[in-house]
Amino acid sequence: MNRLASLVVGGMLATLAQAQLTAVVVVEPTARKDVWMVSRAGLESSLSKLLGQAATVVTSEDLTDAMRATRSGDYDVFIAPAQVVASALAHGYELVGATDGDEQYVLVGRSSVRSTADMRKARIYLPQQDSIYTYMARGMLTGAGLSFKDLGKVEYARLPQAGLVAVGMGLYEATVVRREDWDLWMKDNPGATHVLATSGSVPGGLSVAIRNSLPIDVRSKLARMFTTSASSFGMRPVAQRLDLAPYRKVAELGTFTPVSLPGVRVVKADEVKRLIEQGAVVVDTRTEKEFKSRHIPGALLVPYHEKSLKDVAYDPAADDFTGLARLDPARPTVFHCNGAECWKSYKASKAALARGFTKVYWFRGGVPEWDGLGMQTASQ
Repeated sequence: MNRLASLVVGGMLATLAQAQLTAVVVVEPTARKDVWMVSRAGLESSLSKLLGQAATVVTSEDLTDAMRATRSGDYDVFIAPAQVVASALAHGYELVGATDGDEQYVLVGRSSVRSTADMRKARIYLPQQDSIYTYMARGMLTGAGLSFKDLGKVEYARLPQAGLVAVGMGLYEATVVRREDWDLWMKDNPGATHVLATSGSVPGGLSVAIRNSLPIDVRSKLARMFTTSASSFGMRPVAQRLDLAPYRKVAELGTFTPVSLPGVRVVKADEVKRLIEQGAVVVDTRTEKEFKSRHIPGALLVPYHEKSLKDVAYDPAADDFTGLARLDPARPTVFHCNGAECWKSYKASKAALARGFTKVYWFRGGVPEWDGLGMQTASQ
């Protein structure tokens, strides 16, 4: 090996050695106390000593952004509630385990609401859109043949327990809380509410997922740290679990897009490749940061700025998709984003259809499907 090659290789090895490990601790509303007990500085120090490299740890209360981060692979380690880790497991991460045992959630309502089926046109109080409470509410409503679009009002707030008070005061007809919290509340408020439906089991506390592309020895060290010495940075030890079924069930209850869209053709990666060869334009509706990190070669960035519900009954007036005006309605157009959990391309496809686009294709699998098949991607 000549001197130049040695320098290049040496530089690459030095860069790899100094690579920074990243982790995020995600806060679920009722787990706030547990999360804030985790010392960010302590975790950073433990990670750095364990791996011999720099580590950065951040804390986030934005569950929607945390879900986005699982799809775009923003962090090496997710320490988060079950629904966030469930999403990570579908996008290149492996499970270590959870700090707590399984929990159940209950949909509770006023006495005037006799069953879940009576929730049509009712008002429901929920925490953030991507909270575990909202996932459970969606699942229990689906079990009764209802969607959020069938309700009279869906109010997203912050604290789950406040929903019990709001229902008790008659401000809302229903809310979702942990079974344990409802049992405690009912001791002081007997008869104020009753259970309409009960969820299946959900991994409790914080779950840990690690990027599966990290070296196996690194993954092993991380798993061992979380299961044996988590208390050194204020976190309860993680009990390893091999069963992924509860996480899959949680993911299925979440905000997955429909599998079809009237007037729009849903396509797979191989069809997208063929459409590109035939002159179709591929439109990436994700954020600029995600696009620059990894995108389909030749794709055009036209972000869909989303504030509306992740639901078929979303209000397009709440969103911003002015970039649609840049596209040619007569040209075959393929919209995509971050996979089946991402609603941006679904909404963009509907917007294009409403604007008079004649050949609209929706690549529901998006970048995760394209990348997962080993197809070429580009970055900036």
